[in-house]
Amino acid sequence: MAEHYYDWDRWALDKQRPPQGDWTTWLLLGGRGSGKTRAGAEWVRGLAARRIGPIALVGETMTEAISIMVRGESGILNVHPDEDRPVLKGQRLIWPNGIEATILSASDPDRFRGPQFAAAWCDEVGKWPRAEEAWDMLQFGLRLGERPQQLATTTPRPTRLLKRLLDDAHTVVTRMATAENKAHLAPQFLDAIVGRYRGSVLGRQELEGELIEDRPDALWQRAMFAPVSGVVPGRVVVAVDPPVTGTAKSDACGIIVAGRVGEGAVVLEDCTVKPAAPLAWARRAVAAFHAHGADTIVVEVNQGGDLVQSVIEQIDGKVPVRAVRANRGKWLRAEPVAALYGRGLVRHVAGLTALEDEMCSFGPDGKSDGHSPDRVDALVWAVTELLLEETRPRVRGI
Repeated sequence: MAEHYYDWDRWALDKQRPPQGDWTTWLLLGGRGSGKTRAGAEWVRGLAARRIGPIALVGETMTEAISIMVRGESGILNVHPDEDRPVLKGQRLIWPNGIEATILSASDPDRFRGPQFAAAWCDEVGKWPRAEEAWDMLQFGLRLGERPQQLATTTPRPTRLLKRLLDDAHTVVTRMATAENKAHLAPQFLDAIVGRYRGSVLGRQELEGELIEDRPDALWQRAMFAPVSGVVPGRVVVAVDPPVTGTAKSDACGIIVAGRVGEGAVVLEDCTVKPAAPLAWARRAVAAFHAHGADTIVVEVNQGGDLVQSVIEQIDGKVPVRAVRANRGKWLRAEPVAALYGRGLVRHVAGLTALEDEMCSFGPDGKSDGHSPDRVDALVWAVTELLLEETRPRVRGI
């Protein structure tokens, strides 16, 4: 039985095998449980066996890269028989034949500077927070060997990076649906999850591996994001949506910088931070305040009250703070801001991919892809402060 498990050529699905031809990027778009991770791990196993290296292993975060790509049930360590299995040492995998792989986090693109690779496996690129920046930095290092190649495995999302890859003549695309791997999935998963979401927009994306351009019921569509450069805003604000707690498992702290330009506004920077310990997000917000010459930090105090303001005071007691309190649901607060986008009054500087992805997945349930829309919340407070507040209470310095 063990021999059968490790004999990948014997039982792999055709779509899990590397494509033929002269390609630079193999983009494997698949639904949940379709076998993307096993395909990636086996591709890396094959590279190491052919002494192709060094290899880059890039996940959304270092934790996910190690827990899913390396240690996961279908990860690299578990697809190797004992005699060929690499050893994990810190952030490196080392095979018995000397081939090495370096584990990297897409959340920290600066770490990509310096190392060189002959191949790369990039997992869940549709979720990378700084996707284009991380991908571009990786390309500079992918320069060893006769034909450097990279595999990108992901559940599809309509991000700029994925659209770039799909349009690239050097990309070969494979699409896998969850049902194609049903022989290796628990019947309960197929009945409960696949049966429930089959045919829905979410199901088409998460199960069929289909790239859904825009969520039909979202307040924002990607066509609303008109890029702008070289603007000199007037009044600038930093808006903060603090999490309830500051642990590693808590939500991110949404921090958005926006400025008034004529009758409209421009979103200047997304400074969202996670993990979001109180002093960490306060430092980031105050740094953004000074960097952009803002006149106010707008901070939601529903969860923390005076404590939220006191955290900022610990960093810089001279920074003016305007406390705001949410009296309506997230969707209702966001509707008038989305209407301003529809009129072309709010524009974005380049590079706000994570914010735009969250905006386009923000649904009537008040969540973005099932998570708290931290960036959206902060954006709504920033634009509301700049364009929708008819009377402004006096800003209080603390």
